[in-house]
Amino acid sequence: MAAADVVDLKGGRLAFGDRVLWDELNLAVRAGEFIAVLGPNGSGKTSLLKVLLGQLPLSAGTVTVAGKPVTRGSKLIGYVPQHRALDPGLTLRGSDLVGLGVDGHRWGVTSMRRAERAQRRAAVQTALQQVKAEGLASVPVGVMSGGELQRVRVAQALATDPVLLLCDEPLLNLDPANARLVSALIDRRRHDAGTAVLFVTHEVNPVLPYVDRLLILVDGRFRIGTVDEVMTSDVLSALYRADIQVVKVHGRYVVVGEHIDHSGHTTGHHHE
Repeated sequence: MAAADVVDLKGGRLAFGDRVLWDELNLAVRAGEFIAVLGPNGSGKTSLLKVLLGQLPLSAGTVTVAGKPVTRGSKLIGYVPQHRALDPGLTLRGSDLVGLGVDGHRWGVTSMRRAERAQRRAAVQTALQQVKAEGLASVPVGVMSGGELQRVRVAQALATDPVLLLCDEPLLNLDPANARLVSALIDRRRHDAGTAVLFVTHEVNPVLPYVDRLLILVDGRFRIGTVDEVMTSDVLSALYRADIQVVKVHGRYVVVGEHIDHSGHTTGHHHE
């Protein structure tokens, strides 16, 4: 493995009984590389993240993160979940949510030594600064807008200064302006700190300016390559085993064909 490879997955297979999500998947992710992961529901995108988080064992193959076997709760990995609204009555503040990225769900912060508390506060403040969210430190998370909350979730994922950032559809339900903002913040982090990014999304256009490579998973088949290599009519038709047409319009990809809607519904016309 090259020293710069943050993720090294060799011969990866993930199966549940007779159902094989993917097999013989080889994926080496370099420091600072931004890889978007696409595919229909049930194709194993989130499961790939769970393997890297140590929550799911591989059925076959090997995987390391920063040269070490994967373990649960590794501070080498930051995780940004799907955007979901929170209870408006929740009193947890922005800085509290980010703080959970530092010490998990250990609420006994008062038992920390003064030096530890100061270190924790500095980590929280730095993470909020990285996503331009210092003003959200004392705001209850339940009253934040979708874009604000997702920025704080990105800060939470960055709080341990990870070498790998795993993002599970972080743009879901965000308006286009906030989707662009969150994507740009994650891109800036990988440039500034050399953090590798695996970004699961059903909509590739917001991250097109940043993506180095795409991994597309479909019914046990997959392709990895640059956007120009993978977002073609021939490649997607072979992956989906259907007649798929890819058209590039004003820098955006429009994908036309049956069974291509990554939200899991059949469609005749889908903006990819």
